[in-house]
Amino acid sequence: MKKNWYSLLTAFCLISGCSPLNKDEVSTFSKDVVSTKLNIPWQINSTPKQMWISERTGGLVLLGPKQKKTSYSPKFSEALADGGEGGFLGFLLDQNYDSNKKAYGYYTYEKSDRLINRVVEMRFENEEWQESRILIDDIPGGYTHNGGRMAWGPDQKLYITTGDRGEEDLSQSLESLAGKILRINKDGSVPEDNPFYPSPIYTYGHRNPQGMTWDEKGTMFAAEHGSSNYDELNKIQPGKNYGWPIIRGDEKGDGLESPWIHSGNDTWAPSGIEYKNGYLYVAALRGEKVMKVSTSSKKITSIVSNEGRIRDILIVGNKMYIVTNNKDGRGQPSTEDDVLLNVSLEKVME
Repeated sequence: MKKNWYSLLTAFCLISGCSPLNKDEVSTFSKDVVSTKLNIPWQINSTPKQMWISERTGGLVLLGPKQKKTSYSPKFSEALADGGEGGFLGFLLDQNYDSNKKAYGYYTYEKSDRLINRVVEMRFENEEWQESRILIDDIPGGYTHNGGRMAWGPDQKLYITTGDRGEEDLSQSLESLAGKILRINKDGSVPEDNPFYPSPIYTYGHRNPQGMTWDEKGTMFAAEHGSSNYDELNKIQPGKNYGWPIIRGDEKGDGLESPWIHSGNDTWAPSGIEYKNGYLYVAALRGEKVMKVSTSSKKITSIVSNEGRIRDILIVGNKMYIVTNNKDGRGQPSTEDDVLLNVSLEKVME
């Protein structure tokens, strides 16, 4: 008798040693292709009439009405260093973008043979994006672990993730901006209620934190690339130490926060993350899926797969937008460049 897909997956897992999913833990949904031939897309933004996508190699893609695509090359004050995991990473529109045409960027550059990350204000004028002000500089950068995601909190503050650049001990040092979640005002100043004021550091002890999101009660969640088989989803509280490199997985330590959820014997490489109606939606690069995670039961369901590496997601109304990263040097390139997809959230929530 011909085996179905689940039987084949289970047989593979028994041979390879992975943990097979229960049938009710895997769901697939139809996906619509919105745009193709993207160049290593990184972060998605939207307005009521537009969608902006940053590309790690230095581009910004605008999708306007009827999905008309226009590409821009922002002018930064330093040459972009896009080797490894660096480059033009986070991009976040100002809350008043429609009126002030401002946004915020996170990018990697090289200075005195060192890789550095910085956060800048950007302006869109005369059909051109240009860096207008440096907000945070000298964030340690590296060939790996640059963090780079930015998000607006419910308090209207700008939150920024930074990686440990492959130097584990930097995550535990409050003298370094590496391996942290930062929190600043949009003008670059530090809020007086930051836990280590006047430092922009909000939390520390991170390896390579990525996406951030908040539920309706203001609880903050973050996705993090852990060491092999120990990726993390964390509940974030100001001033807390999330343990890297001292603990991982179920390990505990005095004054250290263990993961809210970790990947155990699996590897997710979680990236972008969104929240809606009691669930987290998490983009997985190595895991090549979107995970739906119940914030009450912690049950994980795979809802989007067979698209390769997933870098970021954005929920707009009843649609979930997804960008792939199959051409970042670690995926299996297809005949097309990376793509933007959308999935009906109504189907996902059924």
